[in-house]
Amino acid sequence: MYGQLIPLGGGDSIPLRKHEIIVGRKDNCDIVLRFSNVSSQHCRLVLSNGYWYVLDMHSTNGVKLNGVRVTDHRVDPGATLAISKHLFKLQYDPAENGAIGPPPGDILHETDMLSQSLMERAGIERPSAKKKEEIGSTTPDFPAIIISKTPAAPIKPETNSEKKDFFSQLKFD
Repeated sequence: MYGQLIPLGGGDSIPLRKHEIIVGRKDNCDIVLRFSNVSSQHCRLVLSNGYWYVLDMHSTNGVKLNGVRVTDHRVDPGATLAISKHLFKLQYDPAENGAIGPPPGDILHETDMLSQSLMERAGIERPSAKKKEEIGSTTPDFPAIIISKTPAAPIKPETNSEKKDFFSQLKFD
């Protein structure tokens, strides 16, 4: 066992038995919270370098760490984790989980940091439709048509034959 989630409203503690745990409302999640304000796949808990991280999975009602909304953040031992409005205390020992030296960075996916706006990372703004497409849904690929900036013929053809030549020489890249 790598730690436990202790419900602050009462109830049995939830053992953390895997390195990566999906929390949500649906039965296929590792930890199932059957509340209407919990998204079907609400967040992920990831154990890295002996420390737990929470990653919001674009949930409707968000994740808070010690009262602050987060999308990707290290959860230190004893911290309060709010999944929607349901409060838990995360208890674990980083040394028992393999931590060596000082705590790692606050954000698990530092390389992905520039892919989100500051507003999204703070949990204030939801991802745009374009980002949602990149995250998980597939869209058909449409070829891009680019008209060459330099026409092969004069800009204003005067006769019908010049017009035909003008349009036949346009280049599409």
